[in-house]
Amino acid sequence: MKNSILLQNVSPEALTELIKESVKSQLDDFKKDLQTHNPDELLTREEVLDLLQINSVTLWHWTNKGKVTAYGIGNRRYYKRAELIDALKPLKK
Repeated sequence: MKNSILLQNVSPEALTELIKESVKSQLDDFKKDLQTHNPDELLTREEVLDLLQINSVTLWHWTNKGKVTAYGIGNRRYYKRAELIDALKPLKK
């Protein structure tokens, strides 16, 4: 049980606070990771699929609808990291 946690005498409020802190920490790490990359970096289709966790059909639709811009060199397609991040929009609550 290497990665297990035993909760004893933990109130729901304390558990909620622990979860919030953990999620905030993960989001901060993700944000730092995004900022360390060169924003003008060109990504291949496979890298974009991995970054956005989407499939190739979704990327193709987004490109055709103009949601993301593809750049070509020869027969290869590339996407700018900064433009992909800018294309992410907050959802309305």
